[in-house]
Amino acid sequence: MRPAWSVILLTTLIGAGQGLFLALAAVDAFGEAPARFFVAGAAAALALLGAGLAASFFHLGRPERAWRSAAMWRTSWLSREVIVLPAFMASVLAWGAAHYLGLSREAVVFLAAVGSLLAAALFLCTGMIYACLELLQEWHTPLTPLNYTALGCASGLTAAAALAAWLHPPLAPAYAAAALVSGALAYLMRLAALARNARLRPKSTLASAIGIKHPRITQIAQGAMGGSFNTREFFHGRPREVLRAVRWSFLALVFPAPAALLLFPQSLALLAAAFAAQYAGLIAERWYFFAEANHPQNLYYQAIA
Repeated sequence: MRPAWSVILLTTLIGAGQGLFLALAAVDAFGEAPARFFVAGAAAALALLGAGLAASFFHLGRPERAWRSAAMWRTSWLSREVIVLPAFMASVLAWGAAHYLGLSREAVVFLAAVGSLLAAALFLCTGMIYACLELLQEWHTPLTPLNYTALGCASGLTAAAALAAWLHPPLAPAYAAAALVSGALAYLMRLAALARNARLRPKSTLASAIGIKHPRITQIAQGAMGGSFNTREFFHGRPREVLRAVRWSFLALVFPAPAALLLFPQSLALLAAAFAAQYAGLIAERWYFFAEANHPQNLYYQAIA
C-alpha cells in the first residue's frame, strides 16, 4: 500500500497523546504530583491530539464534508474513531481544567477514568480500521491493534518522563522505568508481527487474479503507457533497498536508541532526545506498516509497460 503522510502523522501523534494521558492518569489515581504538572500534561496531550487531528484533514478530498465520516458508526471502525477522538479530547480538556480549577478529588478521578476508557476505545478503533481488512493479510491480525496500543503507550510514557524531569523530577525515574518496560513489550510485539508477516503467502495467484488457468503466466504490461490509480494508491513504488533501510531504521529508533537515553532519568535533555528519537522511529515504523501491506490487486498490476 502507499503510505499517506497525513495518516502516518495522525496515528503516531494521537497514539503518543493517548499514551501520555494514560501515564498522567495513572499517577493521578495512585500517586502524588502538583496540579501544574497535570495541567501541563493535559495541554501537551491535547497538543499532540490536535496536531494529529489537523494532519488527518490533509487526507480528505473534501475536508468540509469531514463530518459525514461519522455517519456509518454502526459498521465502520473509521466512523467510530471519528466520534471517539473528539470525545477523548474533550475529556482530556475537562480533566486538565478540573486540576486547574482545583475541583474535588472525586471529580478529577471520575474524569480521569472516563478519559482512560475513551483512550482505550480510541486505540481499538484506530487499530481495527486496518485489522478488519481481510484482504490485507499483513494487517488482518490481533497484533495490529495491540501494536498500535503498545507503541502509543511506550511513546506516551517517554513523553511523560521528559515532562516529569521538567516539572516534577521525583516522578521522572518511575516514568523512565515504565517507558523501558512498555517499550520492550511493544518492541517484542512488533518483532512478532514482522516474523508473522514474513511467513505469509498470497492467497491468490496471477492465474486466479485474471481468471486464466495456466501454469505459466507472465505480465509484460498492464495495458497502458503509464501508471494508474491502482498502481499509485495500492503500491508504495519504492525499491526493496528502501524498505529494508526503513525497517532497520525503525528497529533501531523505536526502542534501542531511546532505551539507552532513558537510563538517565534526571536529564531533561536526554529524555527529550529519547522521545524525539522514538517518535522518529514511530514515523518510520508506521511508513513501513503501510508499505509492507501487499494488496491482492498487485498480482495483476505488476508492470507499467
